[in-house]
Amino acid sequence: MLGTMHAWQALQRGHEVVHIEREAEARGASVRNFGLVWVSGRAAGEELATALRARELWEEMGAAVPGLGFRANGSLTAVTTEAELAVAREALARPDAAARGLRLLTPGEVRTVNPALRGDILGALACDRDAAVEPRTAQRALKEALLRSGRYTFLGGREVRDIVDTASGSAVRDDRGEVHGGDAVVLCTGAWLGGLVRELAPRLPVRRVRLQMMQTAPLGEPLTTSVADADSFRYYPAYDGAALDALAAAQPQPPTAAEHKMQLLMVQRADGGLTIGDTHEYAEPFGFDVDEAPYEHLTSVAEQLLGRPLPPVRRRWAGVYAQCVDTTRVVHRERVRDDVRLVTGPGGRGMTCSPAIAETTANELGW
Repeated sequence: MLGTMHAWQALQRGHEVVHIEREAEARGASVRNFGLVWVSGRAAGEELATALRARELWEEMGAAVPGLGFRANGSLTAVTTEAELAVAREALARPDAAARGLRLLTPGEVRTVNPALRGDILGALACDRDAAVEPRTAQRALKEALLRSGRYTFLGGREVRDIVDTASGSAVRDDRGEVHGGDAVVLCTGAWLGGLVRELAPRLPVRRVRLQMMQTAPLGEPLTTSVADADSFRYYPAYDGAALDALAAAQPQPPTAAEHKMQLLMVQRADGGLTIGDTHEYAEPFGFDVDEAPYEHLTSVAEQLLGRPLPPVRRRWAGVYAQCVDTTRVVHRERVRDDVRLVTGPGGRGMTCSPAIAETTANELGW
């Protein structure tokens, strides 16, 4: 998705683009995520500003490319204890709460906004700026729109192996031996941090993170907002503060959630199914299988919030994304040659922030 967003920015500014993709189609973190445009939990400052700008760009693109499935559905972070409620109140009292579109809802207001949440809750922190797209099809929809421009070439199933100097500037050589030149080269390498990436940036301050997620059959009713549980307070930096410290002391996570560094996020897909996750694993080498215990935990939490059994699970999967080691950084953007930029490491904010990250790259390159 990050590479496609750079292509979008280039075409919007009148350029021609050759897009070289390692896989025949996107198969990594770009399609293995929630499709969330998640403003609510972003850290104050650059990260929040990037997310808010990206939210504007997503809405503009959604109007131009209906296949993205963009919808300004907002989110609810449900709270079930007084300690969790205190974190929500503290977030609402901060100066940037209005910019995020935060509101604190009573249980009755929650059920008016999202009738599918019938569980026993004390309320929810609503974020009107959160939104969603369809992750399995969004990149493909953007690619199809780019192809219609006549100035975009997509070369799938090829890997960039080398940067070569030509009389007109830098070019890339792919694994078929073909050379592709241009005025600028942007390398958006996703979670692939070896090979050419290591040669160009041997001290890259980026790590890989593995996650597990699942998707259910159709719920049978609308889930009108995206939904998070209060463990998301522990994960997202916007909620750091005294109330979160008190929550951590008074209410430890269940063992499975703590071991797998979990939160619950839940968003309804266009077919009515629910995408639910997730876990976070940071120490490599990652396992090659998926662990059942996190799925059991996610199912339990989701059913408590919905007040009903989940539909059958149709898919389970693992994914890997690249994240800056310094998690306060939105992305790692490095000039590895005069006209070559490496852009990687947005972490779990990649789907949310990629339009604004690409816009910043384009501005820096003077496109």
